[in-house]
Amino acid sequence: MQEVFTDPAFWLITLFIIPLLFRVPIAISLGFAAVAVAWYWDLGTAMISYNFFAGIAKFPLLAIPFFIIAGFIMERAGIAARLINFMEVLMGTMTGGLGVVAVVVTTFWGAVSGSGPATVAALGLILIPGMVKAGYDRPFAAATVSVTSGLAIVIPPSIAFIIYGGIAEVSVPALFAAGFVPGIVVALFLLLTVVVIARRRNYRGKPQEKSLFEAFREAFWGLLTPVIILGGIYGGVFSPTEAAAVAVAYGLFVGIFIYKTIRTPHALFEIFGSSVKATAVVMIVVTCAGLYSWVASAVGLVEKGSAVLLAVSDSQWIVLLMINLILLLCGMVLDAISIYYVLLPFLLPIVAHFGWDPVWFGVVMTVNLAIGQVTPPVAVNLYMGANISHITMEQISRASLPLLAASLVALAVLVAFPSLSTMLPKALGLM
Repeated sequence: MQEVFTDPAFWLITLFIIPLLFRVPIAISLGFAAVAVAWYWDLGTAMISYNFFAGIAKFPLLAIPFFIIAGFIMERAGIAARLINFMEVLMGTMTGGLGVVAVVVTTFWGAVSGSGPATVAALGLILIPGMVKAGYDRPFAAATVSVTSGLAIVIPPSIAFIIYGGIAEVSVPALFAAGFVPGIVVALFLLLTVVVIARRRNYRGKPQEKSLFEAFREAFWGLLTPVIILGGIYGGVFSPTEAAAVAVAYGLFVGIFIYKTIRTPHALFEIFGSSVKATAVVMIVVTCAGLYSWVASAVGLVEKGSAVLLAVSDSQWIVLLMINLILLLCGMVLDAISIYYVLLPFLLPIVAHFGWDPVWFGVVMTVNLAIGQVTPPVAVNLYMGANISHITMEQISRASLPLLAASLVALAVLVAFPSLSTMLPKALGLM
């Protein structure tokens, strides 16, 4: 017992967990634990500033602020509203039509936003009131948008995959390609669940005045967005980081010259101000989590954690089940970026030990964390959905249970059939 209390690995975990219990922000908890252990055990305090800077001084991470800016620009440009209108016209008055619209458009928007809460905010303000007006239950409408928005970190381009690729040293284009089919698989399970509930409750769509051609013409530039971004990446025209910059330029072009919804410098100032705040939140977590990961490696926490998991069983399926349960539990209380930096160093030796494909594992881990974004108590997507729809967390949490069950079934399918994640990157020659 004495050895445990003198072990820096023990204190690194303890000093991280205790502040969390007092609702200290995750980034501060990670940074405090790392700095305290590095200082007390003299791990080289002069290296703290270097590692803090090195955590964000990586070329692939430049894509994060650009994709965040692109998401804000395209929402302000009116692309989201036109996509929703097109899907509403397409679905017509079919039973569950607006529920289908919510799932399809929210999944599609993941290729623009890359952020779950941002997707809820951008689409929920339009979709949820529209569904309620058509007779849908408000908690169900909010839950549908909020849960499906978790796919924003799975459907490429994905900020989560950029983080995973940087830590695991895996090709980001390969991860982007690998996330496409699994994202569609999860969306189909959610779609099926929404349709079943809609039929049971007799939720119907509403007739639209516009013709399908007119709605398509208005939404054309929005539909072209993922084609340009992903087509450029897979066609070798530009890297994921450069694609993020292209997305910003394209969004500005559409907003200023096509839809003419971004008219003044003040509008641009608001977009960039919101983007700076959102980027700052992400990057401070990245820097502090990177610092924590460095200290964890220095004190042997990574090796000890991996050894504990490998000692539980020789069966890769049992170990994989345990890993998924741990990720689900962590996803309930931590954000995805922190989990990547804290847990991935433990998990990569296990991935190598069993010979798992790191691209497939990255997809499974990311889908798992996407589910965590909508699982209480720290369900950021549900909080956003409850806030903009003016309902309680209890109401939206109850309504989200069938959708969470569908997501877990989809996760099990992706675990059981790795080819769903690897077939597209292999076909494109990325693996």
